Amino acid sequence: MARYRGPRLRVVRRLGELPGLTRKSPRRAYPPGQHGQNRKKRSEYAIRLEEKQKLRFNYGLTERQLLRYVKKARRATGSTGLVLLQLLEMRLDNTVFRMGMGPTIPGARQLVNHGHVTVNGRVVDIPSYQCRPGDLISVRNRDRSRQLVETNLQFPGLANIPSHLEFDKNKFEGKVNGVIEREWVALQINELLVVEYYAR
Repeated sequence: MARYRGPRLRVVRRLGELPGLTRKSPRRAYPPGQHGQNRKKRSEYAIRLEEKQKLRFNYGLTERQLLRYVKKARRATGSTGLVLLQLLEMRLDNTVFRMGMGPTIPGARQLVNHGHVTVNGRVVDIPSYQCRPGDLISVRNRDRSRQLVETNLQFPGLANIPSHLEFDKNKFEGKVNGVIEREWVALQINELLVVEYYAR
């Protein structure tokens, strides 16, 4: 699938801090472009669109993928916004990132794509694989794989591992214990606006 490969700081300046997209912080606090500093009052639609774009860029999804996740969240019981965030947080690339094995979600995605990560003892190279409670995620027993993860573990993307995950740095092994709780989602977002955006 096509994914965003353009300048990441440009996106961060427009949408605000996205911990999954990049670790860098922009030097300028206003949006990019000629009219970045004197933006007029935004419409309701623009506010909802911005929240949706935050979700898309942070988790590295295409428009079609995000729409599929929203439809899946609508079918599930409970709050649609919360279920949507839980589905996105349980993706394999995001889980690898939250354990500290990758510096960013695109970095973790590359680890998964290149076959460095195993789930329950089997190599899984699909970043969108949905992790389930009880899954055992580990690094492949190869020098190159362990070397890459060891380097990333020295400078993890986010300082704290969420409560639904556990990770053993000595064995390069982690476990999914449950589903993430709302307060552990690192992204500053109003998920209800995303649901409203797709409800129109």
